[in-house]
Amino acid sequence: MKKILFALVFVCSLTNINAQDYVPSDADLNQFLNSKLYVVLESNPIAEYNFKIQESIKNEWTLTPYEFISVKDFESMFTDPSKSFLMMTQVVFEKDQTKVRYNFLSMFLGKQDAKLIRELHDIAAIPLSYTEVDEEYWVYKMDALVRFMQNHIINMRDNPDMIKKNIFQYYNQNMKDIKQKTLYLIKEEVAPSLNTEDKIKKIYPYNVKFVTSKEVEQAINDRDPNVVFLHKVGPQGTRFKARCYKIIVGAADANFYYFDYHWVEKDKKTDGLLDKDFKKMAKKK
Repeated sequence: MKKILFALVFVCSLTNINAQDYVPSDADLNQFLNSKLYVVLESNPIAEYNFKIQESIKNEWTLTPYEFISVKDFESMFTDPSKSFLMMTQVVFEKDQTKVRYNFLSMFLGKQDAKLIRELHDIAAIPLSYTEVDEEYWVYKMDALVRFMQNHIINMRDNPDMIKKNIFQYYNQNMKDIKQKTLYLIKEEVAPSLNTEDKIKKIYPYNVKFVTSKEVEQAINDRDPNVVFLHKVGPQGTRFKARCYKIIVGAADANFYYFDYHWVEKDKKTDGLLDKDFKKMAKKK
């Protein structure tokens, strides 16, 4: 289950579709690296995502040529194998009884014989949020997420064997390095029982700092090599039972250092980082 939820090894095609397993092949990667990337903007012209994804691509993307297009343009282009696409998609996990819809940042290839968009091959995908959650909770991290996607593709190109392995385990090897950096946390994204730095340091005796989203964004913009931050994908009070995904990301290298999830239930586990997460990170050698 965790392998699927890690979001780098499954196919998530377009709006309101089910997630399926697909691992990119060497041929897919070669096709992608020889393609032009078309970044699909949301239909809502004032969506903050549209402004931020354009800024992030201009700041971060160097791997292939790129161009910004509309959803309507995409619908007439997705059968062209010389093109690749990046867009925000809505994903439903096939066996998830909660039927929760998630926003993902998804990258995939044009396919000549595709009749449906869901037939396109994914190259990479990252969870952004629950669809009901406001953009303000995740859009400020877009530079780091785009940076990660580019680095992930380069890693697959340079290390073909990693495609055949458990990607979750591949990136969790970085967990031991968190202790050498300052972990930036937003207080509302941590369990209430751990609402001070002193409380956290009783179980995680390393550098932790409560910050604002602006400070996280600044660390990403500065490519601060001494900072890692939490990318949490949770319900933010929109539902009583749901999963909370927790990813620790490097502000400079955009590596993933930690990934896990737990169930959020009313009056039980909170929507945020738990004591068991800190204990796990502290224990890793």
